[in-house]
Amino acid sequence: MHTHHGSSTYVISSATGFTAIELMVTLAVLAVLAALATPSFKPLVERWRVRSAVEQLESTLRYARSEAIKRGGHIAIQKIPNNTNGCTTAINKTDWNCGWYVCEDTNNNGKCTSTEPVLQRIEAPTGVEVTRTGGADSIKINRWGLVDGAWLGFSLVPSQQSISNPAAQGVCMSTGGRIRVIPSEDIPCTG
Repeated sequence: MHTHHGSSTYVISSATGFTAIELMVTLAVLAVLAALATPSFKPLVERWRVRSAVEQLESTLRYARSEAIKRGGHIAIQKIPNNTNGCTTAINKTDWNCGWYVCEDTNNNGKCTSTEPVLQRIEAPTGVEVTRTGGADSIKINRWGLVDGAWLGFSLVPSQQSISNPAAQGVCMSTGGRIRVIPSEDIPCTG
């Protein structure tokens, strides 16, 4: 900025930006705030992951039901096996942590084989343990869109936590086909 007063010219300069010390102090304050806030985000992230997995499982059950009604049965839901795509947490038949898929069960045996068409595949979110209550690694859906033979239940909890964790939820399907989500205090499903 130039200012003229008579015959003299004054140059007024204004510096903008931060000094190195101001920048370091600002970054230090931000680091402390982030360190204080991080633990409080863990329950929020756990709830989000579990809720996401619950929605995927509900969607799969509804999809499998509608396909079974449309096709006169011949639909199965199968867990994705352990050691698939780097997932190593689905060791037992009841562990569905790696995800699941819906297939056209052409031979009507209640399982998905490598030759049967896959209709939908869901990779479970990381950080969530999905356990089928009292069940196996596959689910047969009959021509009425119902689980063949019994009710169905899953518990979904944050990794390395128990069903008493507040973020835990259950997904239940009654013998009549009603799908519902239950809170941690009501897990496991009872039919």
